[in-house]
Amino acid sequence: MDKSIDQLVKTISHGVYVIGVKDDTRENAFTAAWVMQVSFDPVLLCISINPEHYSWDILQQGKICTVNVLGKQHYPLAEHFGTTGLKNKMAGFSWQKAQTGAPVLSESVSYFDCRVSHFCDAGDHKLAICKVVEAGLLNPGPVLLYSETDDLDGSSELYADKKQKNDGA
Repeated sequence: MDKSIDQLVKTISHGVYVIGVKDDTRENAFTAAWVMQVSFDPVLLCISINPEHYSWDILQQGKICTVNVLGKQHYPLAEHFGTTGLKNKMAGFSWQKAQTGAPVLSESVSYFDCRVSHFCDAGDHKLAICKVVEAGLLNPGPVLLYSETDDLDGSSELYADKKQKNDGA
């Protein structure tokens, strides 16, 4: 194999998104790359989320979210919302309310307003299967691809840890 697994999985095409979540008392947003459409009728999206992150509890409690599509110029947004442990991560950005009440990032290319249908286990992540109830185009332009983010998610370290464990077995 010429490339390591962390480089090869980036050849699977997908975009970069900010997921806005809300429950009765809290709101937050996080960067996600593992989002895909899984049904035409009804329109369903699948979002992968780490259950150890703060946003997981909000999504699980509120069962609403937005998928905000980032443009090529939004790498700094992907980086910001991908950082854990920030207090008031949403401050300083312009937000709108979707039909469900979930936060929409005003500078995103487009958004999908969703209600969670159900959750599934997926290895070290959880999957939220979400029904799209509204969508909109905000700022048309080319989208940011996961392959253009280099090691923003720190996956090279995760794959290195896995390789070391497998090599030692």
